[in-house]
Amino acid sequence: MASRKRIMFEDWEAEKLNDGEFAAAAAELEPGYQIARLRIKEGLTQTQLAEKVGTKQPSIARLENGTTMPTLSSLKKIGKALGARVVIQFVSEN
Repeated sequence: MASRKRIMFEDWEAEKLNDGEFAAAAAELEPGYQIARLRIKEGLTQTQLAEKVGTKQPSIARLENGTTMPTLSSLKKIGKALGARVVIQFVSEN
């Protein structure tokens, strides 16, 4: 049986973000991408994060894949569960 080389998430992410198509998709799926990135970095499954937040796994999946836009309240709960804080920022388009 061939052994699989383990790769650090940060290395995987850096490599993927060099791909323009991946980077554009990741930007479009914010904040779901950030939730998934933090969850994976913390070593949690969607089910484990859902339990910490007090919701069900499909809710986390919908947030991560961008089919549901989270409320500020749910972002705060997720942030707390992941040991992160929520920062909202307005950026000028000019």
